[in-house]
Amino acid sequence: MNNFSPLRPHYDAIVVGARCAGASTAMLLARAGVKVLLIDKHELGRDVISTHAIMRTGVMQLSRWGLMQEINAAATPPIEKTTFHYAVETYPIDIKPEHGVDHLCAPRRTVLDKVLVNAARKAGAEVHHATSLKQLVTSLDGRVVGVHLTDGNGRKSEVTTDLVIGADGRQSLVAKLVKARTYARARHSSGCVYGYYSNIKSDGFHWYFGDKVAGGVIPTNNNQHCVFAAVPGYKFAETFRNDLMGGFMKTANANSPELHQKLAEAQLVARLQGFIGFPGHMKQSHGPGWCLVGDSGYFKDPLTAHGITDALRDAELLSEAVLGGGPRAFEHYQATRDALSDVLFQVTDEIASFDWDQHQIKFLHSQLSDAMKIESEFAAGFTTKPNLAA
Repeated sequence: MNNFSPLRPHYDAIVVGARCAGASTAMLLARAGVKVLLIDKHELGRDVISTHAIMRTGVMQLSRWGLMQEINAAATPPIEKTTFHYAVETYPIDIKPEHGVDHLCAPRRTVLDKVLVNAARKAGAEVHHATSLKQLVTSLDGRVVGVHLTDGNGRKSEVTTDLVIGADGRQSLVAKLVKARTYARARHSSGCVYGYYSNIKSDGFHWYFGDKVAGGVIPTNNNQHCVFAAVPGYKFAETFRNDLMGGFMKTANANSPELHQKLAEAQLVARLQGFIGFPGHMKQSHGPGWCLVGDSGYFKDPLTAHGITDALRDAELLSEAVLGGGPRAFEHYQATRDALSDVLFQVTDEIASFDWDQHQIKFLHSQLSDAMKIESEFAAGFTTKPNLAA
């Protein structure tokens, strides 16, 4: 519910979107003394399509921000091993301690997003859910200087600001309103169906790659596993549309008969859900009075399960830019994001094409691993670490 003064309150920054990227950005800025308004059109705690998995860089940041204890307290299982299944070959890999991280994790978004939003509120950010952005306010020279908002009861308000941060997802309204230019677009996308299963025994992450199929088993909260089955996006309809469960089980079996058997013996919680897939993009992510973070500015296919880590990483990059001030800081934010993301973006697109054999997919995963190591090394040196600690 909005409780804004009719005198048009002013904020240093307004963050549109209270999911992972937005809530993290709001928290980091508020901890540094920035007056922040965080809004989201949905109610707090609403679930969202997600890969759940958080890689080393993301866990490192959550630990540094003092939030891992709360995530662990929600019975989020520690991931100490990840196993790649290539047809009949299996490669288990232990998560080795590095940069203070000795395990990965995959919390439900109902857990992660709530932890981040609560941390933002605790840091001093003003938070309003069920509040939608309707329009941006611009000055005569075209600079964004405010927003028009509507709450769940239809009440309208106008709020002024020095900066609007679009963290409102792949179909960002902020990006649309500022006409953010797309300068890189992926060629491929995967389509997947996923569900939550209980009574599955799994020692960490399991990733499957077969002939024109892929899949994963991801331990998450409530003693459940998120299990997904993926195919090339152009095969989504013929695989799943007429028989969702049948297509799901057939794809699981094509990945691994052992996985198929595990699912047959497990219990599906709620119902299966599908994601038809969309090509990734990189957008111009800053302009006069506005910037983009998370999927709003940079989205890639979820098949490599790196989206949450991207969001956490880029939230800290953007926070540094806001605190640094000036257009060059935002140029540096976008350039650094792109430099860290380029290999991840390109390799993910190749994996999402499904145009690989077992030798090639191993090589693509080695490239991803190298890029993530570079990312972790970079994130370990974020200059915001001493200033934005809880």
